[in-house]
Amino acid sequence: MTNQNVVASDEKSAVDIRIRFLLPKSLFSPDGPKPLPAPRLAKKIETGGVATAAAKTNAWVNSMRDSSPTRVKSTCSLSESEEKNSWIQMNHPSALSMFEQIVNASKGKQIVMFLDYDGTLSPIVEDPDRAFMTNEMREAVRDVARYFPTAIVTGRCRDKVYSFVKLAGLYYAGSHGMDIKGPSKSRKYKKDQQALLFQPASKFLPMIDEVCKVLVEKTKSIPGAKVENNKFCVSVHFRCVEEKMWAALAEQVRSALNDYPQLRLTQGRKVLEIRPTIKWDKGKALEFLLESLGYANSNDVLPVYIGDDRTDEDAFKVLRNRGQGLGILVSKFPKETNASYSLQEPAEVKDFLRRLVEWKRISFGRACRV
Repeated sequence: MTNQNVVASDEKSAVDIRIRFLLPKSLFSPDGPKPLPAPRLAKKIETGGVATAAAKTNAWVNSMRDSSPTRVKSTCSLSESEEKNSWIQMNHPSALSMFEQIVNASKGKQIVMFLDYDGTLSPIVEDPDRAFMTNEMREAVRDVARYFPTAIVTGRCRDKVYSFVKLAGLYYAGSHGMDIKGPSKSRKYKKDQQALLFQPASKFLPMIDEVCKVLVEKTKSIPGAKVENNKFCVSVHFRCVEEKMWAALAEQVRSALNDYPQLRLTQGRKVLEIRPTIKWDKGKALEFLLESLGYANSNDVLPVYIGDDRTDEDAFKVLRNRGQGLGILVSKFPKETNASYSLQEPAEVKDFLRRLVEWKRISFGRACRV
């Protein structure tokens, strides 16, 4: 590890922010990390490996079926309801039912909130451009941010997710944390006046734009496929693609990636994502934001990360490895996860955020009367 000073400026507002943090020397290693598909398929899917093109495509299709994070396969004759109850009660209890335990763990600590967007703050919808959050959810997030540092960590383009959330006093980590901006100290600012924190994949922007155009052309023959440029990554949505066409879609993506060895394939919920081969993900973004807030090696912080996707597992793993913080998976079904708690849907996320705000208000009122 090497100490680095990072200074980035927003040209429109001339707001500078200087953050001292530990930047891994290996971040821009020439080899880069290997692609990260479902573990059991990793060796088959590595770009440039010895597997045949057909084997790679078939492996990708199998991975697309898995959805993310992987649903736990039942090993007994439990009904779906019994399996779900067992998974919740024994391994990943509801964050609502365990709320008192959660807030008790935060005593004497600063809670820092990390929130995924799609499937967490908004429902999963067929058209990703219409993944709107409700006004009630926006109010809940706004109130949480008044009491706790709050970040939206998403695979979406940062500008796109800001247009959905429309709250200025938050940190926004778009493109799986490869595009991070935070609020100014005064919080009295517009979107364009946010201070730029970190963009570790800037040199890949021309390549991302190029491969996005290639994928748009290659997927035109696949009904329902939608290519989304998320600035530092490209998302190929297949939620509206018939399963019989998944192999054709996977083949088009595979053929495109062959020409871009510096890019890798990952997968989210009904989406294939092409990213730069740098060691950066939502977990790294979480660590960076904690560092920027002054909590890198602190015992006085309780990070809480809520997300529903395989890409959120990187953040859950960071919290588990730190032995500090809480991961909350949003899912109606039992799934393999590194999260400690669960919530079933965005409506429960909203209820959890509201309870957190109410608890803080009551605690604050008591402190003021002492």
